[in-house]
Amino acid sequence: MKLAHFTITLAALSLLAVLLNPTFADESSSLASGARRPNIVFIMADDLGYGDISCYGQKKFTTPRIDSLAEQGMKFTQMYAGTTVCAPSRCCLMTGVHSGHAYIRGNMPAEPFGDSPIPADAVTLTKTLKDAGYAVGVFGKWGLGAVGNCGDPNKHGVDRFFGYYSQLEAHNYYPPRLHDNGVQIDLDGKTYSHDLIVDKALEFIRANKDKPFFCYMPVTIPHAAMQVPEPYMTPWRKKFPQFENVKGRYTYKTVVRNPVAAFPAMVTRLDDTVGQVLDLLKELGLEEDTIVIFTSDNGPHHEGGHRPDFFNSSGAVRGLKRDLYDGGIREPFVIQWKGIIQPGSVTEHVAAFWDVFPTFAELAGTKTPDNIDGISLVPTLLGDPDSQKSHEYLYWEFHEMGGKRAIRFGDFKAVQNDMNKKPRGKIEIYNIVEDPKELNNLADERPDLVKKARKILNSARTSNPIWNWAP
Repeated sequence: MKLAHFTITLAALSLLAVLLNPTFADESSSLASGARRPNIVFIMADDLGYGDISCYGQKKFTTPRIDSLAEQGMKFTQMYAGTTVCAPSRCCLMTGVHSGHAYIRGNMPAEPFGDSPIPADAVTLTKTLKDAGYAVGVFGKWGLGAVGNCGDPNKHGVDRFFGYYSQLEAHNYYPPRLHDNGVQIDLDGKTYSHDLIVDKALEFIRANKDKPFFCYMPVTIPHAAMQVPEPYMTPWRKKFPQFENVKGRYTYKTVVRNPVAAFPAMVTRLDDTVGQVLDLLKELGLEEDTIVIFTSDNGPHHEGGHRPDFFNSSGAVRGLKRDLYDGGIREPFVIQWKGIIQPGSVTEHVAAFWDVFPTFAELAGTKTPDNIDGISLVPTLLGDPDSQKSHEYLYWEFHEMGGKRAIRFGDFKAVQNDMNKKPRGKIEIYNIVEDPKELNNLADERPDLVKKARKILNSARTSNPIWNWAP
């Protein structure tokens, strides 16, 4: 056995022994006498596709700092988002349930600065980690409530929030305001919001370097509008001059010249952000004490002049944001934990955002809440796939564009569209392993799978007075 792998294995076994210790979270446990629970940095892009980073196949530009997470850690090839748009995907992440059980199952703005809120008594990831002794910071787009209402992040265990409450305001990278723990910060309309948000996240990491922290960074890149400071744009204008006369328009009357060039510029800025985090952790001596994850909230958009076809943003799968084909929901997901996760490892384990909550709860040494849909991924991270529990199925529902729902069960995927008009309508069946593009509908030749899928689809969700299929 190679020495490096042997060392990693010993570290993993030692960690596992600590995790399985029933006194793990107790003040008298081994943690109180020196063992440290891992810090967690969770960086989530906005509308970045499965094929939009180079370690997942992007050819027109590179993402070296994100790629380094995969080189030094683990790459998931079958990780799914909560759903296919922003707010409900975040809700699944924060509450550990799929979108058929979630409080929020679609984007629904609420005045004055936010979105439809999660309830005050919701058991959230941020609140759970706070109760376990973590410092908790959120930097970017919250999307689950606004200042003062029941979904205010400061009411859900968040010590420091900086960024956007509102999804609509987050469409603009030069906004009139951001919020800092409920305090409105007025801006001049010339300040690139991403840079402010990242600065506050790095400040939070520095301030909490001596205790366990959870730094959640739901940044807004590369959501439209396609805006980025000109120094990032210039080299891509030169590379893609054929689009120089193309203009992209989006909310807040933004007009961007050559939004095609803006896209790789934005993702380059995002990649630099990952590098800033990694460099700071190294500077502070926290590399081996910190888990760093990079992912995206849903599939690629085609708004504001972005051309996902030109960049092959969905990669090896089919579909875009607002689809329940895999392009709308399968995401890049890379995780680094130096000294624990074997470098360069790849897993095909089928997982989803609702698995993040129980994973982090276990790593924090606290109890996983009852009645959630997630399954801890700790065995996979520790290189013990034989001990990893699997889902019977994954479920998604989406209430725009006529209503849609889908399940992943084993090697198969079922998709049902037009739910508002035809709730008992046709179900498409795909072998997602052999046919990742979901082009060969097997429904006619596999009625047994149609029957099985319909039974799961009809039983997987709970009714909700807001999120029901409209006649």
